[in-house]
Amino acid sequence: MRHGQTQFNALGKIQGVCDSPLTSKGIADAKRVGQYFKDNQIEFDHAYSSTQERASNTLELVTNQPYQRLKGLKEWNFGVFEGENQRLNPKYDSKIGSVGDAFVPYGGDSADAVQARMVRVLTDIMNRKDNQKILIVGHGASIYLFLKNWIPLKEIVKHVEMKNCSVLKFEFENNEFKYLKTINVVN
Repeated sequence: MRHGQTQFNALGKIQGVCDSPLTSKGIADAKRVGQYFKDNQIEFDHAYSSTQERASNTLELVTNQPYQRLKGLKEWNFGVFEGENQRLNPKYDSKIGSVGDAFVPYGGDSADAVQARMVRVLTDIMNRKDNQKILIVGHGASIYLFLKNWIPLKEIVKHVEMKNCSVLKFEFENNEFKYLKTINVVN
């Protein structure tokens, strides 16, 4: 699940490792997702979030169950671009489906490094004992890069809309994830 809307989301600011609080919309949307889970009797064996407040706060609004915060689930580090207007983002390369290494010279992460981290951490989580139905709250760019590891870019562009508080459903078998669908409870 992607975290709820933050002040930086609403203001069009680049938000990776920097953090900003959830807006009233972000709080209300997270509560609506929690109600959706209750109404549909969806329960989780375990829950995890990024160490960033916007993700852990979202998770706490969705469920009261205990959870673990993991650094490996954090968002992409955008270096000196953090907190700046999104218009300053490097140019997206449609051939590779990201900006690649564009943030590296500015103190940020490469897309490949974030993708590898996310695949490793999520695979490790799913291989833990008793982890069958898991809720993980994270961030848009890192979730996108994780997703890009498992399905072709053209399918992501056509079929995956990942707004704040979107829930992406996967199956996991033989150390591979299969994307099933995105659940958008909120507008």
